[in-house]
Amino acid sequence: MDENFNYYLNVLKKLNRAYNKGLGKAPHKPILLISVIQLIRNNVITTNRIFITPELVLSFKSNWNNLVNTGHTPNFSLPFFHLKNESFWTLTANLGFQESLLKLKSTNTFKKLKDTIAFAEINKQLFLLLKNNETNLLLEQFLIKEYFGIANYDYLTIDSSKFELKIEDEILNEDKTTYQSRINELHSTLDENEFEEEIFIRGGLFKKTIPKIYNYQCCISGMKIDTTTNAQMVDACHIIPFSISHDDTIPNGLSLSPNLHRAFDRGLITINKDYIVRISPTVTDNKSVYSISQFNGNQIILPIKTNWYPSTESLIWHTKEVFQL
Repeated sequence: MDENFNYYLNVLKKLNRAYNKGLGKAPHKPILLISVIQLIRNNVITTNRIFITPELVLSFKSNWNNLVNTGHTPNFSLPFFHLKNESFWTLTANLGFQESLLKLKSTNTFKKLKDTIAFAEINKQLFLLLKNNETNLLLEQFLIKEYFGIANYDYLTIDSSKFELKIEDEILNEDKTTYQSRINELHSTLDENEFEEEIFIRGGLFKKTIPKIYNYQCCISGMKIDTTTNAQMVDACHIIPFSISHDDTIPNGLSLSPNLHRAFDRGLITINKDYIVRISPTVTDNKSVYSISQFNGNQIILPIKTNWYPSTESLIWHTKEVFQL
């Protein structure tokens, strides 16, 4: 191994961790780093910028459940922020929050973390080591052995897929009432921070699942763009906003191109109970290929399963409460 590998092995061995008399040293930093390593190996993280994504939060929770057996609370915000005290991790603030980040001594709330921080950045030398499959696996194995005392753990099986599949199944197959009851139960049993993380994960999976069941095309315009980078070019749109409905199930979603998503949210277009597009009489646009008026009277593209069709109840709500007459 080269000297960079040995250097970072030594750095990772000396992580600065908070100590609690009753619980011991905090496992948060190694768990987050294991999660980052896995997502780099799986090409979910492709640059040395580490963004706060549903995939990363989900991986953190999954690894925590697999490896941590102390009474610590699995707070994602703590290690993401406090890793800045390590030589390889730098935080970049959201626009307008640079001064706030400089003054911030800690954050244990997910909302504060997202509001303040745009991304973390790891040293490029470390990132190159993690892009290499051999050194990636060696560093992951080292962290698991060093901080969790497990020498022969099958670290290749540690992933968030079972958690992701469970939530995706709820989004795909549960009815609205069951899903809303689940969200209400989570709200009553989790603390506010854990609940915010849970909703963030579920919202991310909703955004992935809706385009997939619409074959990655806009249900109004039919726009579909495939890329070699798997960039998603259509949006998942809630018919009734989650803040009102607490509903991430498929019938409360539509797959829309960004301009039509914006028009739908602003009530410039709606879809009636027969799945026909209606354009607001407040709209006057020029006759071009970009016109939204051209879709007036068209039927939308529907998913292959009827139980995934947009909810007529939700569509009626949108026409009544949002559509501009």
